[in-house]
Amino acid sequence: QVQLVESGGGLVQAGGSLRLSCVVSGRTFSSYAMAWFRQTPGKEREFVAAISWNGGTIIYGDSVKGRFAISRVNAKNTVYLQMNSLKPEDTAVYYCARKMAWGGGGYSDVNSFDFWGQGTQVTVSS
Repeated sequence: QVQLVESGGGLVQAGGSLRLSCVVSGRTFSSYAMAWFRQTPGKEREFVAAISWNGGTIIYGDSVKGRFAISRVNAKNTVYLQMNSLKPEDTAVYYCARKMAWGGGGYSDVNSFDFWGQGTQVTVSS
């Protein structure tokens, strides 16, 4: 069974930075696109960023463009989310997810992802 474990969340002041990590179990990590989503209570899960299997395609949600950067190291089965210039509205639980090999929608479609981590809390104080 595939497992995704996020880490790196915490409390930071507005304008600060955090780096999230997501380690994925299994030997096929390099075959799959990965993404980060976030969610606040009472709201739908929001797309943050996605990266293709080899890093050749990267897309971002409009609210994080220019501030966040997604990357991956296939040799470490790890995907990262570097978050800079954080704002209070970035406060959420952040989830990493593995995209389906076949089917589903686009990179930003939550229904395109079949495995999810447990989430890590990011809180940005004003």
